[in-house]
Amino acid sequence: MITPAKHAKLGASGSHRWLYCPGSVKAQEAFPESTSFAADEGTAAHELAELVLTRGGNARDWIGKALIENNAFSVDEYMADYVQVYVDYVKGFSGRHEYEQRVSFGDWVPDGFGTADAVILDEGTLRVIDLKYGKGHLVEAHENSQGMLYALGALDDFSHLSRIERVVISIVQPRRDHIDEWEISVEELLKRGAWIRERAEAALAPDAPRVAGEKQCQWCTAKATCPALMRKTIEVIGADFDNLDEMDNPDQLSQAQQVKAFGAKKLIVSWLDALETHLFEQLERGEDVPGYKLVAGRTSRSWADEAQAEKVLVSALGDKAYERSLLSVAKAEKLLTRKRTDLIEPLISKSQGKPTMVTQFDSRPSLSVTASAFDD
Repeated sequence: MITPAKHAKLGASGSHRWLYCPGSVKAQEAFPESTSFAADEGTAAHELAELVLTRGGNARDWIGKALIENNAFSVDEYMADYVQVYVDYVKGFSGRHEYEQRVSFGDWVPDGFGTADAVILDEGTLRVIDLKYGKGHLVEAHENSQGMLYALGALDDFSHLSRIERVVISIVQPRRDHIDEWEISVEELLKRGAWIRERAEAALAPDAPRVAGEKQCQWCTAKATCPALMRKTIEVIGADFDNLDEMDNPDQLSQAQQVKAFGAKKLIVSWLDALETHLFEQLERGEDVPGYKLVAGRTSRSWADEAQAEKVLVSALGDKAYERSLLSVAKAEKLLTRKRTDLIEPLISKSQGKPTMVTQFDSRPSLSVTASAFDD
């Protein structure tokens, strides 16, 4: 059963950060750990998955029931159906199964340990499967540092049982309809382990440097006050802009300059959002922030007594007191559940999504766009 455990200083879940920004470990010590509804919901989904895998049955058997460890959550159809996707995927593999398996990767990261959602050993293949219940950020299996650390730990734990020749890291993210697998040989995994060991030593050094970047800064709690991130922002915006008067066209930025500046948008906006939150919290605590203050937001209106308001409106307006609208496709799917969505599939019309600009490394095919296409 999932139980609270102390966090490793260099945890696997935060490895995407400390592997690329060694100084983030010390920087985050000044900020207390916090939780969120999404994090608690994810923990509940993991518990439900473990209960079904270890006790049998179906995730829908738990609908309406409170979970054992996370009894603040009761399972609804929405969670049950998504967790079942993960359960079915895990059950699809033969071999020795271990769930919520504590793995130690201390040979690679000092005092490193974590809990792998599922580890499966079958005829020379070691599978490390990670359930991601979030629906925001899409998580890829390729070069996934958390998966690699769990795999390194599992190698130590299971190599005496069988000769392991290959490792498969899987990410199951059902709310994004995303199942991703990445295969790596044991030899290549051990090479990456050596690199991880070097990065871990750098992260634990007293003078560990801070290195700003989109990946490592995304979830860092210290980014609002990070000098390295501010320097990175100034560097990106200022690069190639020093000699504007010497440009071929001093009245217009070149395309190369536009691309360079726009490429840092996520990093810069993320930093500014974190900075706004940090300053807002200071004002909430009653601290002085020069140039800023808190004021009352826009007033929202609601019925003080909805039942009484209904009586008055019905007497004055009759049927016009009510509004009626058809459920959206998303809400209908949620209420019908996956087993009955075939009822509405023929009724759904899917329009072409608007063109979206992404980096050249995105796996989606490029659109062939013409001026007439935009006219249409």
